[in-house]
Amino acid sequence: MTIPILSDPFGRRIEYLRLSVTDRCDLRCSYCMPEDFKGFEEPADWLTFDEIERLLGAFARLGLQRVRMTGGEPLLRRHLPELAARIAALPNINDLSLSTNATQLDKHATALKAAGVSRINVSLDSLQPERIKAITGRDALPDILNGLAHAKAAGFSPIKINMVAMKGTNDDEIDDMVAFCIEQGFTLRLIETMPIGDTGRNTAYLDLQPVKARLADKFGLIEASFHGTGAGPARYLATPDGAFSVGFITPISQHFCATCNRVRLSVDGTLYLCLGQDDKFEFRPLLRGGISDTELEDAIRLALTHKPERHEFLEQPHKILRFMSMTGG
Repeated sequence: MTIPILSDPFGRRIEYLRLSVTDRCDLRCSYCMPEDFKGFEEPADWLTFDEIERLLGAFARLGLQRVRMTGGEPLLRRHLPELAARIAALPNINDLSLSTNATQLDKHATALKAAGVSRINVSLDSLQPERIKAITGRDALPDILNGLAHAKAAGFSPIKINMVAMKGTNDDEIDDMVAFCIEQGFTLRLIETMPIGDTGRNTAYLDLQPVKARLADKFGLIEASFHGTGAGPARYLATPDGAFSVGFITPISQHFCATCNRVRLSVDGTLYLCLGQDDKFEFRPLLRGGISDTELEDAIRLALTHKPERHEFLEQPHKILRFMSMTGG
């Protein structure tokens, strides 16, 4: 069967949707959400599982193939494996993944794997307990490592570690994280901070281009495509035998807007077309207003006409006022 192609005004194929299932989180990472933040969406305004399934089904009929469940912390949404199973069963969806901080993963890894989640990304910015406490607001490292162990036992592969590289905070620990991921069989992804909300703008930016060159030299890494399913923007280096890969997500030093294939759906049904722009489209009123399936598909096509060509993180770093947790990862 031929899969339809859903595209934006610049000819980019949109096949990947990041679905925020909650804006709540049990951590307060310094670059993501203020410690005293209380502006969460009311549960009555969250999309229900039926609404999510219907909307993603319409996206899939038009060409969507990949979905990543995010948050906040997605494992705080009750009955998440049920939702995962419903998304995985949608026609044309051939890749369902999860981004998590792993603090709750020990309780859910087996059920999520059985429901159809094939891959997970785990946020881990340090291997030092006190540093993790300073970044996240709590002593979370034991819970994260326990969650990772359960993910391995459940059979998730690949498991990717997302490390936000912050100048003066954890940049001295990158080599240790490489060694940890080699030992554990994880893929590492280093991420530049983005000026999203005051939290993002107040985090010291680290240019990953010199880091990439240094790691290539120290660990004998070569340019490589990631050997595994993935839809994200990382550019990879790998060991010659392919046993270890490290990706670099560089929205500032080397942006990837020309190949952007994704949109983000927040928990309240707002579709964000770009992390670095304010373009958005509200689906909740349509879903609760009796829209037909045909009209819903037309609304999706209309929403994508608003996707901008690129972000403006360099030109207008103070433009985005919302926090990363509000956008959906």
